Amino acid sequence: MTRRGKIIAGLLLLAIGGAGFWQLRASPPPPAPAAPAATGPIGVGALGRVEPASRIRRLNQPGGMAVTRLDRLLVAEGAEVTQGQLLAEFADSAMKDAAAAQAEAALAEAEAQLARLRAAGRPSEIEAQRARIEAITAQEEIALRDAERAERLVPTGAGAIATADRSRAIATRLAAEKREAMAALDTLLSSRPEDIALAEARVAGARAAAAKARVDAELARVRAPIVGTVLRIFVRPGDQVGADGVLEIADLSRLEIVADVYETDLPRVRMGAPAEIVVPGEAQRFAAEVSAIGWTVRRQTQASNDPVAAVDARTVEVRLSLDEAGSAALRRRSNMQVQVGIRP
Repeated sequence: MTRRGKIIAGLLLLAIGGAGFWQLRASPPPPAPAAPAATGPIGVGALGRVEPASRIRRLNQPGGMAVTRLDRLLVAEGAEVTQGQLLAEFADSAMKDAAAAQAEAALAEAEAQLARLRAAGRPSEIEAQRARIEAITAQEEIALRDAERAERLVPTGAGAIATADRSRAIATRLAAEKREAMAALDTLLSSRPEDIALAEARVAGARAAAAKARVDAELARVRAPIVGTVLRIFVRPGDQVGADGVLEIADLSRLEIVADVYETDLPRVRMGAPAEIVVPGEAQRFAAEVSAIGWTVRRQTQASNDPVAAVDARTVEVRLSLDEAGSAALRRRSNMQVQVGIRP
């Protein structure tokens, strides 16, 4: 073989080998086996927040738009309070207390008058009135005898007509006084029904006025509606109470997670379903259980960092009860955002 032939043969071998090499590199890899399709139930994920089971109560001043100044604050943030405990007083509490005391005094006076009417006269008054009636009766009898004697003497000329008329007038006046005294005795013995009805109406009015005054006086104070913990205080003594109210209170002994579940995921949520709560910054995951499912669909309230998340998503509020460990760990984290995984 000549030199030229050797060169041509070598080039052909290189061309054949390169074609095979590129054919091997361009060939696609064998297809991977397809994963089996999932057939079991799928859980639900959602964002949620920590909230006391009692809800956070914001206590405000009564009276609607009335501007009220805080006079005394009797608790501090973090204080444990009992139901009905006095927490704060407004500046008008003293004035309302005085009005309540005045109303109570008016009620006592009306009740005393009613009792006096029902009891009629005292025994000493009744005896005095009877003695007066007896005295008038005796004087009337004497005046009648004098009038009769004077009238008998008129025909004989031994008496005067004027004397007889005067005796008769005295007897008439004494009879009228006797009737008046007997009517007064009847009043002492038994009161008239209309007088008692009038007194009873006055007592009822005074009692209603006293009740209103007591309620007004109580509205000048703030009392704890539940057993709980003072979370926040918005005003201090001397400040005007604004729209934020006076303070916030909640029972932190039992916490819940409020999850915003998408309306499309709601059919996979059931009462009593177990759930897992992931808290930012906590390695431990807390157990929970679905305790309530909301009745209305609303716009999503929990903010999401996902840039492609739906901004007008519709969700349903689902409440989950935390276990004791979770309630203890999250006791001071009300309104904190958490992640919720509800198992099927």
